[in-house]
Amino acid sequence: MGMIGGLAGAQGAVTAMGEAAKGLAEVFVPSATKRMELSAEAQMAALRQLGEEYENPSLGWFDRLVNGVNRLPRPMLAFGTIGLFVYAMVDPVAFARRMVGLNAVPEPLWWLLGAVVAFYFGARETHYFRNRPVQAPEAVAVEANPALDDWRAG
Repeated sequence: MGMIGGLAGAQGAVTAMGEAAKGLAEVFVPSATKRMELSAEAQMAALRQLGEEYENPSLGWFDRLVNGVNRLPRPMLAFGTIGLFVYAMVDPVAFARRMVGLNAVPEPLWWLLGAVVAFYFGARETHYFRNRPVQAPEAVAVEANPALDDWRAG
């Protein structure tokens, strides 16, 4: 440092030359740290904006209608299944004809129906799982461990 300091004149000049070299290098190769900082700022701004959109939801008639329609599939499936049992007891011949018709449905279509139903209920379950209230953990009783105590003491 003595020779460089002697050539540059003082310690401040060396620092200035280092900063100039850093600035020149950033012209050709962008600073990864600065890029990460800007990316984090942009992500936080987007999250803040998204949060502001959902702070005060104003539910109009259409929103209430859609929420009501979204609540229909599970009760319809449950009552529809019970209705099939009642239908089978009331008119067994007509029920058998319809079941023969269902037997004619190709297997890939059954797989598609199963996937749609599974994704619908899976998405609802995931929504409720993610939005459940967080509970404080219970205090866990720690048993004494003599070997660990000796290790910590030594």
